[in-house]
Amino acid sequence: MLLAIDIGNTNITGGIFVGGKLKYQFDIATKTYKKRVLAKKLRTYSKISVSVICSVVPKLTLVIQRDLKLISGRNPYIIGKDLIVPIENRYRIPKQVGQDRLVNAYAASNLYTCPLIVIDSGTAITFDVISKDRAYLGGLIFPGMNISLDALKEKTALLPQVKLQRPKMLIGRDTKNSILSGVVFGTASLSKELVNKIKQCIGKQAVVIGTGGNIHLIKKYSTIAIQIDTNLTLKGINLIYENTI
Repeated sequence: MLLAIDIGNTNITGGIFVGGKLKYQFDIATKTYKKRVLAKKLRTYSKISVSVICSVVPKLTLVIQRDLKLISGRNPYIIGKDLIVPIENRYRIPKQVGQDRLVNAYAASNLYTCPLIVIDSGTAITFDVISKDRAYLGGLIFPGMNISLDALKEKTALLPQVKLQRPKMLIGRDTKNSILSGVVFGTASLSKELVNKIKQCIGKQAVVIGTGGNIHLIKKYSTIAIQIDTNLTLKGINLIYENTI
């Protein structure tokens, strides 16, 4: 029984794998994480044999690492430290790539046909590009939709805070709906244009895989043919352990 933990800026996502299959998945808000919260989520899974962490929040990595040792009696493996993602990394400075991006790229390259574009729509939106020969080429990073909404509130005098949801119309007829339409349709349109440009570089047959909490909004309003895999990162963590240990 393997426990995969993905520590992101918004959520800590966990998954229990048995025989390579995801049997249980859960989320914990990153900002409100407290000691013993993880233990409560795992109280019905007492036979964890190994745990693996992928993290983009270094301070929280240490906390989760300590809690997992108390739960299982064993130190977890850390992606990027104890386990190296087995993919050719063609980034100019390879160590600059976030481990979550490499995990997603590796998972997608094993589960889908290459070449690939992986869109992860979370706190930030990342586009990661995998070549036909399954190498990681690099990608793009830009603000996620919630960051954009927060920035408009924080950096202006009169614009209100708006909750992310499906826009009711393209042309907003009040400030709230104008902001919502601008952020959602704007991000979707940007995503569509970027996909088209990337396909010009790696081939029009490139498959687009989507993950992250807000990927459904991008798919709906961009009309990109996206294959959504919300558990891509967890699957990648499990695959890396299975293929490297």
